[in-house]
Amino acid sequence: QERRSKGSQGPRDMGRGDSDDERPSKAASQGGNNSRRSGPVRFRTGFRNTIYDAMCQREWKETDGDDWDFYWADRDWIHEVFDSIHLDSWQRVNHFRNDRELCRKDLLVKNLKKQKRQLHKTDPQEAEKYDFWPTTYVLPGDYSLFAEEFKRNPQSTWIMKPIGRSQGKGIFIFTKLSQISKWKSDSRYSSKSEGSDAEAYVVQKYILNPFLVAGKKFDMRIYALVTSFSPLTVWLYRSGFCRFSSARYSSAPADLENAFMHLTNVAIQKKSDTYDSSHGGKWDIRHLKLYLMSRYGLEVTDQLFGDIEKLILRSLFSVQQVMIQDKHCFELYGYDVLFDDEFKPWLVEVNASPSLTANTEDDYRLKVKMLSSLMDIVDMEGKLTGDEVRVGGFDLIYKNGPCLHNSGSIYHSMLGAEILKEPVKLAPKKPEPTTGTPAQDTAAAAKLSGRGTSSRSQSNTRGSASSDRRAAESAESASSSSMPRLRNAENGGGSGRGGAGSASSSRTSRRVPASPGTKTRLSASSSSSGLR
Repeated sequence: QERRSKGSQGPRDMGRGDSDDERPSKAASQGGNNSRRSGPVRFRTGFRNTIYDAMCQREWKETDGDDWDFYWADRDWIHEVFDSIHLDSWQRVNHFRNDRELCRKDLLVKNLKKQKRQLHKTDPQEAEKYDFWPTTYVLPGDYSLFAEEFKRNPQSTWIMKPIGRSQGKGIFIFTKLSQISKWKSDSRYSSKSEGSDAEAYVVQKYILNPFLVAGKKFDMRIYALVTSFSPLTVWLYRSGFCRFSSARYSSAPADLENAFMHLTNVAIQKKSDTYDSSHGGKWDIRHLKLYLMSRYGLEVTDQLFGDIEKLILRSLFSVQQVMIQDKHCFELYGYDVLFDDEFKPWLVEVNASPSLTANTEDDYRLKVKMLSSLMDIVDMEGKLTGDEVRVGGFDLIYKNGPCLHNSGSIYHSMLGAEILKEPVKLAPKKPEPTTGTPAQDTAAAAKLSGRGTSSRSQSNTRGSASSDRRAAESAESASSSSMPRLRNAENGGGSGRGGAGSASSSRTSRRVPASPGTKTRLSASSSSSGLR
């Protein structure tokens, strides 16, 4: 791979592509306009899972050399090689340089806390909405602060997670400070070894009241695609899946060591004697949404999914200023989110390399379809115009400002909505005329500000929402049909009709849903990039 000369290096925050315009690409030297060479897209990857299959299905050609157009690389390659090479303008790679700012547990919390402190000075109301992660400390550095917090709340339950591991490795739950004292006295964390050998952990207050389905705990894997951090451009995939525990949930101290009850990682659950490989402990997010709509209504469900969407955006706002922008880079983030029995969402973690290995046929289809939509957005073939607001299963939710959903939709968030099969819908250059008064037309145009969907897109959005509403209405009378993957768990019973776990009506009533005619809107602040 060609190494960059010293003279071609530009400011890191402007991206390596700034020097590309100064030297012609191979295609440009052949008469093209700084574009990709003709012929099939050449891809390179070391993975042999759904990403490999998705690229092969597009009839892209694999290469092991340096002549790739699209590289699905591992993070080690990004950290070790990326800064030493020159890329042509059309080449794309699947990670940003410093994605650890968002995806390493300790750095994520650091950036979230920093963003909240800054907002307290400029927008206190928005700062109060940065409450979607539990009380967190980084050990061993924050041990004294944590010990003080623990002594103030001696009955609390905490969870320990190593910052650099995945798949649930090294995680444990505790209720006594003595358990941490034993961990801290380990030779790896002594004062002599707190250098390169010390492994940092985050300790977080444990969410003891998760929402349960069929008496079991779960979290949600949600896919967000960032194609740029300057301007921030975010696409959210409509589908995803819930990962369920194999044992019924209990917060009793005697059960806290049961990983099959408290940790939903597939790598852990598949070791359980009760693990069912036919569904892999997974349930489509759309099925969850229909289930919630049938039990708790559209307003509560839509408010929850809208809050999750805002949670994702706020986490990205917190790292926007520190991420190194590069026009060659994009990144697929796997968000792990759970919500409690009061329908409050909590951010568990963000994965820069979400698993693309499928453990069931449904899982395989979901991931291949999602990755195909991702490659449509990256657009190596040059088919898009740049005005798209939906591509495949991805909805554009933020592009240098929030992309408001049109007034024809019953949803605030399209997360969990049906993925339509119609072609890509384009945003109009100008707002469509309405049948209202001139004053109403002017207000509508100002509201859309060039970011609405076309009338055809509106009708399809309404069609998707109406389809979901009809499906939800039938879900209550046919819960076994709407929840095919939990049928065995339902036989074990659960509190409430349909085994809804601990989410009782009295708990849900604490959350005041928006009135039917009210739409929650996202607004960007030039000083804080906040959401209201």
